[in-house]
Amino acid sequence: MEKKNKVTMSDIAREAGVSQATVSLILNNSRSIKLSEETRQRVISTALTLGYKKMPAPHRDNGQEEIALLINVMPSYDPFVDALSEAREAAWRHDTLLTLYDYGDDPELAVRIIHQLSQRRCAGIIIASPVTQAIDFSVFAHQTELPVVLLNVYDRAFPLLPTFLPDDRANALQITRHLIDQGATRIAHIMGDHWMEACEMRLEGYRQALLQAGMPFDEQRVMATNWSLNETYQATLALMKLPEPPDAIFCSSDWMTLGCYQALTELHLRIPQDILVAGYDDQRIADQMTPKLTSVQLPYIELGRMAVEYICSGEDAATRVRMAGRLKLRASTAV
Repeated sequence: MEKKNKVTMSDIAREAGVSQATVSLILNNSRSIKLSEETRQRVISTALTLGYKKMPAPHRDNGQEEIALLINVMPSYDPFVDALSEAREAAWRHDTLLTLYDYGDDPELAVRIIHQLSQRRCAGIIIASPVTQAIDFSVFAHQTELPVVLLNVYDRAFPLLPTFLPDDRANALQITRHLIDQGATRIAHIMGDHWMEACEMRLEGYRQALLQAGMPFDEQRVMATNWSLNETYQATLALMKLPEPPDAIFCSSDWMTLGCYQALTELHLRIPQDILVAGYDDQRIADQMTPKLTSVQLPYIELGRMAVEYICSGEDAATRVRMAGRLKLRASTAV
C-alpha cells in the first residue's frame, strides 16, 4: 500500500483559509496574539478532518516560556517545513511553546522582534531560513542576552555560535556515487546559482565522487541555472547536444528536474532506460513524478529537533553540526 503524504501545517492553513503562522500559534495553544475563538475552532476542526496526527493536548495557562524562531521568509510547502514541525514538537515535549516570526528578510524588523522577546519569558531564539545560506549575524549580535541558535544558516565570523546545517557536499557525493554504482559513466550536473555556497558545495560533492571513482571532471557537463524550469529545460537540451551526451543527470533540486524531464521527453529519451535522473531535497513531487524521482531527503526533522533541544537543555558549548541526509531510491535511477 502506498504511504500517504503527511499532513503539514501548510495543508491546514490552506484548507482553513488562514496563514501558516496562525496555524502554528493555535496548535501550540499560544495566547501571545489575540485570535478569535471562531478562528481557533476552524483551524482545530480542519486539522482533525485532514488527519493531523500530532494534535497537542490542552496546556495550562501558566506563563509558559517560549522559544522564538525567526525565519526570513515563511515557506508554503518546502522541505524545510519539516524542520519547523519537528521544532514545534520538540518544544512541546519540553513543555515550551515554539512561536514563529516571519521577519521578511528585514534585519531591522528582526532586531525589533528580538528586543520585544527580551522583555518576555523567552528561553531562546532560533534564527532560520528555508534556504541554506550565509547571514550577517553581526546585525543580531549583542541585541539580547538570550541563547541564540542558527538553523540552516551560518556566519563564519561567529564560530562559537551553535549552528545546525545539512551537509550539501556529503549529500551530493552520495547521489553521484549512486549514479556511478548504477553504471553511469558520463554524469552531468545541473546546478543553481554560483553565488549560493550550498550550490558550490553540491558541486564539490559531485566532483569528489567522480575523483574517487577515477572518472574525469568535464566542465561541459556542468550547467549553472537560476533554478527555473525553463533554464533547466534549456540546460538539458544543451547537454544532450554534446558530442558525448550524458547518461545520467543530477539536478540540484527536485523542482528543477521537472524541466529536465520535459526536455528528455521531447527528445524521446526514456528515464531510466536511456538516461538516469536524480534530484535533491526530496520534495513531495519526487514521489509523484513519472517515473518517481530518486532524491536525497534533507535531515531537517533532525536538525529542527536538535536546535530546540540545544536551547531546552541549557547547553552553552560551541556546536556546529553538518548532517547528511538519506538517499531515497526510486524508479528514475533503477536500471
